[in-house]
Amino acid sequence: MRSGLSRSILVGAALIVAVALGACRDTGDAEGKLFEISGKIFVFNYRLARATYVVTLRPLKPMGEGQVAVASFQDPAGGAPLVVEQKVWPKLDKVTLESPALTCVVKNKPYAIAISIKGADGAVLQKIDTTLMSTEDQSILPDRPLVIDQLYTANPDLVGHPDGKLPGEPKPDCSKGG
Repeated sequence: MRSGLSRSILVGAALIVAVALGACRDTGDAEGKLFEISGKIFVFNYRLARATYVVTLRPLKPMGEGQVAVASFQDPAGGAPLVVEQKVWPKLDKVTLESPALTCVVKNKPYAIAISIKGADGAVLQKIDTTLMSTEDQSILPDRPLVIDQLYTANPDLVGHPDGKLPGEPKPDCSKGG
């Protein structure tokens, strides 16, 4: 009987240790970080004939007043990175960073994105580096926007070209995009 009681105590203690160890989560890289990437995508807006990067950050800790997210997007056409600065609003549950309109996006090519979170004093609090690949070439977009205003008025330049492709339309120089 005594060995059965000892065995029960030993098994119970082992279960408690196993549960305690299981409850300890490896925070790994998350420790000390303010944000993590919760989404990233190329948006191809066919109606407006434009492509953009969109990256969404999720806060891991309460956000401070005066914080700013600065994103540096690789320009698919080559040249200097496209830089966007977005105020961090402490009451929102995410920060969305969108690039200006892009040209020369190529399918299955990784493009670099560097994000810095800065405090109210301008000090860098966190850096996030990532890449993004498109599942489509920008050539799927029409040559010009299909609509020209908020009322979705059809673009008169595209009369007779419902697909938005104009014969002889000049294409962007993508030779520097590498």
